[in-house]
Amino acid sequence: MSDEIGVGPWDGPWPDDKRLDPELLEQGDRRNVVDQYRYWTVEAIVADLDTRRHPLHVAIENWQHDSNIGSIVRTANAFNVAAVHVVGKRRWNRRGAMVTDRYQHVEHHPDVPDLVAWAHAEELPLIGIDNLPEAQPIETAQLPAAGVMVFGQEGPGLTTEALAACAAHYAIAQFGSTRSINAGAAAAIAMHAWVRQHAR
Repeated sequence: MSDEIGVGPWDGPWPDDKRLDPELLEQGDRRNVVDQYRYWTVEAIVADLDTRRHPLHVAIENWQHDSNIGSIVRTANAFNVAAVHVVGKRRWNRRGAMVTDRYQHVEHHPDVPDLVAWAHAEELPLIGIDNLPEAQPIETAQLPAAGVMVFGQEGPGLTTEALAACAAHYAIAQFGSTRSINAGAAAAIAMHAWVRQHAR
């Protein structure tokens, strides 16, 4: 039994399907994609995902080149959220994304007011996720069916400006000694909380 991921070169009559990539058909498809998308072009995969993306957006502040952004993008792709919004520095560490940024819409906002203006135009509430005394527990919250979860930098958390822009604040229950959990892990927990309530 082979330990290789994916499939080898196409075996059989050459398929007549414009979604398929001739190079992948010829050489095999070892990408980290679900079997449904074997041999599909990136463009075809994105187009198919776009037909069923969830109305959840995720925003992350990026003032110090946060290394968690890549893992947040990867998780957002797993849950097929509408888009990830990077607020602040345009450049971010893509290593943790494991090339899932090819399939996930990633938008840039130079600052918090730009994100707020976009969300207002789209009629989407901003939902802050941070471990703050005034935050409500996400475990018992009724999350909006459509909205933008906003996460801060690893360590300092959400900026004062971002907190002020959020319509609600939620925290993830913790029971140990650390003040906060990893930002990438927090984003995954929060997205899954939304999925449990609203995913089709």
